[in-house]
Amino acid sequence: MSLVKVQGLTLGYGGKIVLRDVTLAIDSGEIVTIVGPNGSGKTSLLKAIIGALQPISGKMHYKPRLKLGYVPQKLHIGPTLPITVLGFMRLTDSVSKKECSAALDKAGVPDLLNRQMSQLSGGQFQRVLLARALIGDPELLLLDEATQGLDQSGSASFYRQIEEVRASTGCAVLMISHELHVVMSASDRVICVNGHICCEGSPSIVASAPEYKALFGSGTEGALALYRHEHNHQHDCLDPMHSPVSDNRSDS
Repeated sequence: MSLVKVQGLTLGYGGKIVLRDVTLAIDSGEIVTIVGPNGSGKTSLLKAIIGALQPISGKMHYKPRLKLGYVPQKLHIGPTLPITVLGFMRLTDSVSKKECSAALDKAGVPDLLNRQMSQLSGGQFQRVLLARALIGDPELLLLDEATQGLDQSGSASFYRQIEEVRASTGCAVLMISHELHVVMSASDRVICVNGHICCEGSPSIVASAPEYKALFGSGTEGALALYRHEHNHQHDCLDPMHSPVSDNRSDS
């Protein structure tokens, strides 16, 4: 069953289109990874799906009452701010201590409930963000380069946890990543974007696609070398209409 269907989606900022005519679907229980160079529209696509960016054109269809969980690329909390993990997880919602503990357990950090946020390592901090996203049992978990700043071991451990979360909860996962080991080991499907969808399919299909120039780990043991797809400059900079239609998003 499709949780989200995107049809003919075009996104832009300040008069410039960043993503054009995107059509895709995210199904229950699958892990989908979005890859592409900087500025390719990856984060914009996630923002549109969570409702933080209004499309210029196209439609978004959601399973009725779909529950989303979101793990941002990074979040800064001042080192002098006295807030525990429990306090942080309760900032925006009225959730019980039991619910927070259960979410931390799913994220693989059951013993952090009373720790100060300022005392957490980078990996622990990201696990807490993951736990916060898991409160309420989302059907679709979205991650925007959630391992940025972690070393390779920390990244691998984090994404193994994502696989465990999928296995234990049955949620679908849509994530942005630039790490080859994540794409190859954790994904059911890969979507490569650079202003539009360049290619998609299983990791092996995308790796062999003509549009995908290089997929290797030279020097970084798992970095994904992404190509710069040549676009027509006039096509990229076409001035979009700034009149988003209120019914671009529907719950069907």
